[in-house]
Amino acid sequence: MRGFSLNQATTKHWPLDDLVAGCVDAGVTAVGLWREEVTDYGTEKAGSLVRDAGLTVSSLCRGGFFHEADWYDENRRAIEQAAALGTDTLVLVSGGLPGKSRDLDGARRHVGDAIGALVPDAQAAGVRLAIEPLHPMFCSDRCVVATLGQALDIAAPYPASAVGVVIDTYHLWWDDTVWDGIARAGREGRIASFQLADWITPLPSGVLLGRGLPGTGSVDMRRFARAVREAGYDGHVEVEVFHEEVWSRPGAEVLAEALSGYEAAVS
Repeated sequence: MRGFSLNQATTKHWPLDDLVAGCVDAGVTAVGLWREEVTDYGTEKAGSLVRDAGLTVSSLCRGGFFHEADWYDENRRAIEQAAALGTDTLVLVSGGLPGKSRDLDGARRHVGDAIGALVPDAQAAGVRLAIEPLHPMFCSDRCVVATLGQALDIAAPYPASAVGVVIDTYHLWWDDTVWDGIARAGREGRIASFQLADWITPLPSGVLLGRGLPGTGSVDMRRFARAVREAGYDGHVEVEVFHEEVWSRPGAEVLAEALSGYEAAVS
């Protein structure tokens, strides 16, 4: 695999200039960026900063949220932003149930239709749409795509070069079918991104912020890394962690621990 990438979410309060400088100092060659922070900084300015530092943008997060009324225009903007940053991977978090709906099957069909509508825009921009399945506890409000199999089925009608999937250890570690799913994703050429985050207990009150740095929780990171590698993935491995305690620490300290956890996982 191509090597470590620091996802910007892991050091949320580290300003982008400092994050880029810290990565250069640590010998890190790739970063995963988030739209909100990039927009606030300025997309062109952020792209120049990263390129001038010799860094690759491994992915941009996030597109999706297809339950929102303006999903099409917003995702077209996300595709354009990814292209401007020089990344070929736009991570999609599909969104939850619209309004007070209970039609989960219908919501998943809509995700597939929405992605199909965006494929021509993505292909024209040289950007791959990467469907990220989230843990089922996020199904109602954030992501109706809860398993790797569901993500692959949604991607299946579209070219693998245009639509892939994200394998995130935090979201998929519980599923005993994930290993067959990773092998299938490899056969179909669908693995667009691989992300490491651990599952820690007890979960905090805000479960979205319950991720740990690799090696601090329950996930068998090495098994995931081996499976993804054997499936033929050779891209970057992003460490993407949401946790208030992690965010409160100095960015360079978190980066060092993230690198250590990555090295233990992929060695």
